[in-house]
Amino acid sequence: MLNKSLVSIDQCAKEDILRILENARKFEENPDRRLLDGKIAATLFFEPSTRTRLSFETSVNRLGGRVIGFQDASTTSSSKGETLKDTILMVSNYADVIIMRHHLEGAARYASEVTKVPIINAGDGANQHPSQTLLDLYSIKKTQGTLDNLTITMVGDLKYGRTIHSLIVGMSHFHPTFHFIAPEELKMPEEQKHFCRMHGIEFHEHTVFSEEIINETDILYMTRVQRERFTDIVEYERVKNVYILHNKMLEHSRPNLRVLHPLPRVYEIAYDVDDNPKAYYIQQARNGLFTREAIICDVLGIDIKTKIDN
Repeated sequence: MLNKSLVSIDQCAKEDILRILENARKFEENPDRRLLDGKIAATLFFEPSTRTRLSFETSVNRLGGRVIGFQDASTTSSSKGETLKDTILMVSNYADVIIMRHHLEGAARYASEVTKVPIINAGDGANQHPSQTLLDLYSIKKTQGTLDNLTITMVGDLKYGRTIHSLIVGMSHFHPTFHFIAPEELKMPEEQKHFCRMHGIEFHEHTVFSEEIINETDILYMTRVQRERFTDIVEYERVKNVYILHNKMLEHSRPNLRVLHPLPRVYEIAYDVDDNPKAYYIQQARNGLFTREAIICDVLGIDIKTKIDN
């Protein structure tokens, strides 16, 4: 993947993933490295973001680069009717890498096809979120000591959840077992289940969020029900509180279990979980800084091993 766009996690081979995670570990040891001197990153967020945008911008700053861009598309020429193609071509004149979030599925891939400047997909609709997947993988490896042969339970919005769709692909190299817990309206799409079958990945579907499943889980991945993906507000109100994790539900869980969440949370994790040592979602967000530093260097073709180790 070195020196090209990152638009989907499925373009990362196992060795790409392991290289990026190892580089993220090095950045955690020292995140302040002047590897982007003279480089400019453009952050184009056509859709709201807090953690993803700030962690990318912090990554560029800590690496010695500079940031341009926007966090509100209504303030840009796209509000005047400018096409995505023209926006990307215009920004390509100014930046060495473009980090983009867009509400349309496939927008990042399209952007990568119209410019030679590397594109990093920071989320495109309900499709992909590869940088989130890589920070999730880093968090899993850091807490479990391995990525191999883990049981991962995904709970909540499995229909629109781009983070869990990407995580399934990322974990496919490491022989996972999945539990998918969702109401019928938000169950895992057939596309992702077909992917699991094609790759020999064991999975089980449930509608009940039970302690029995939690107790055989290594990683409990909670997701919010995404109001912005619903066209029918009545449907959203019906399912928004269907699964809530409470601290007492973790009482008999495995010692190594960790609770992850891509954030923001709304109702799905009670605040009494926060003080449980198995809650890892705040540390998970911090891991995004180190992982995104590694991603930015990777797409720019910067040889971290040579520059850091020497």
